[in-house]
Amino acid sequence: MMTNTLIFLATLAAMEGVAYLAHKYIMHGWGWGWHRSHHEPRTGWFEKNDLYAVVFAGLAIVLIALGNAGWHPLEWIGAGMTGYGLLYFIAHDGLVHRRWPFKVVPRSGYLKRLYQAHLMHHAVDGKDGCVSFGFLYAPSISRLRTQLRARHAGPLRKTDQAAATAIASEPGERANGA
Repeated sequence: MMTNTLIFLATLAAMEGVAYLAHKYIMHGWGWGWHRSHHEPRTGWFEKNDLYAVVFAGLAIVLIALGNAGWHPLEWIGAGMTGYGLLYFIAHDGLVHRRWPFKVVPRSGYLKRLYQAHLMHHAVDGKDGCVSFGFLYAPSISRLRTQLRARHAGPLRKTDQAAATAIASEPGERANGA
């Protein structure tokens, strides 16, 4: 039991590194075709970028099934991936992008730093010149500001709000999000 718990927790922690690398080199690289939708205003509940969640969930399901068929400890690796997906859904989709009724804007601590770091990730147009590719870890805001200034000689093209959090509202209203 202790070994299974350790495998689950190690996988949960390692997924932040996997997600960071996938976000930086796949989603902002050759996989931009799907991820682009996440950096543009969303008009419905789903976006093409959600296909990445489907792929990761499918992989976790396969690992859990293989583990249950005797290929231990794959089920605990799949469970750790699933746990990470749940945390991602709560923090990224819920808190930052408000894709479910979670209208809290954090005012201090870790959640505020995570929230601001992700908004800074969306502060530029396109896939190049972004900062902060993690989903549950965020460098200090001062460090991210320094990185953004170093990568962009002039003002950033996005001056109002991150396009990924802009959701079409009632006619005549501003899009909500931050």
